[in-house]
Amino acid sequence: MRRHSFDHGGVVFSFLDAGGAGKPLVALHGHWMGASDFEELAADLSPDWRLIALDQRGFGETDHGAPHNMASYVGDVVALLEHLSITDPVPVLGHSFGGVVAYHLAASHPERVCAMVIEDIGVKIADDSAPYVAGWSGTFRLREALEEQLGPRLAPYLQKSIRRVKEGWTLSFDPAEFLISEQATNGDHWLIWLQSHCPALVVSGSESRICDPTELQAMAARRPNSEFAQLTAGHSVHLDARADFAHLLRRFLTA
Repeated sequence: MRRHSFDHGGVVFSFLDAGGAGKPLVALHGHWMGASDFEELAADLSPDWRLIALDQRGFGETDHGAPHNMASYVGDVVALLEHLSITDPVPVLGHSFGGVVAYHLAASHPERVCAMVIEDIGVKIADDSAPYVAGWSGTFRLREALEEQLGPRLAPYLQKSIRRVKEGWTLSFDPAEFLISEQATNGDHWLIWLQSHCPALVVSGSESRICDPTELQAMAARRPNSEFAQLTAGHSVHLDARADFAHLLRRFLTA
């Protein structure tokens, strides 16, 4: 995947694009992560699908410090599609935080989304990660010191979010800014979820500590043209069950 950038509303956004002649597929990452989280999936789906992954505002190589609200997140994805001159509706894959953005995008811009894959995120969200990220801020002289702060469960998932800077190692997002983003996505999103009509696949990780699979099953059951699937994985299903997730995605997108 090649990295590119564009300006939208004074914010410089970074994104990865697999390129090629495949059908475009937009991928939106979860909190703490970034576009690079989807590099392996892009390879798995090539050459049939051209995966385009956005670093959302405040994460990865996109500018930090911009306002955080759902309207802005949705507008950023529309701006990405406009920048790439993609006018036909595209499938959108959203993991966690990115999944919330995806179903808001489908509800407010149905002409932009032909299908969506919602990866391990529900519609009733009341997260408070302050206790987890309290020690993550700043720069650490040793990479191992930062990984120790992240902890043995989360450090493996955040490897691509660790950056080398002059003073040592830091994260590609500001934990304090992340907490603002978390508050912007908290709430009851049932009505938004039910407003769109494109085909949808809701994917659950059987070992996830983030989502209740019964809620994800209910999302598929209550919304027409939706289906539910569960894979043996944690919250980051596309990482924990890479081959099975890619197979599931191909089947759904082809259908």
